[in-house]
Amino acid sequence: MTILTGVIVAVGAAFFPVGQLADIANAGTLYAFLMVAVAVMVLRRTAPDRKRDFRTPMLWLVGPATIGGCAFLFLNLPSAAMMVLPVWTVIGLVVYFGYGRRNSHLGQGIVEVIDDVAGEETMIPIHPPKA
Repeated sequence: MTILTGVIVAVGAAFFPVGQLADIANAGTLYAFLMVAVAVMVLRRTAPDRKRDFRTPMLWLVGPATIGGCAFLFLNLPSAAMMVLPVWTVIGLVVYFGYGRRNSHLGQGIVEVIDDVAGEETMIPIHPPKA
């Protein structure tokens, strides 16, 4: 997968100007940061007792400021870069629903458990087989 990704990136770099590629990468990164801010705010509300290794201070100030800042920066990108994001989103959804969902371990009812003591991975079915 790493080699395939490298080949795709190399082909893209050969045919597109670096500035255009940077704008496209910025669009995806800004969208990801925006979604993380939304998710943190939702989880703080829906799962307040969840163990957290760190907490964001003043989330109801920082979260909306992050969302607004990311949206502002995204909307100031060239329109061509903004249009690439929904196209890649659709491609990703097609791949996910066409292949990933059907072949995922979670979709098949298998979870991966890592034994902390031995450091071994074991595949365990979520639902025991029907007799």
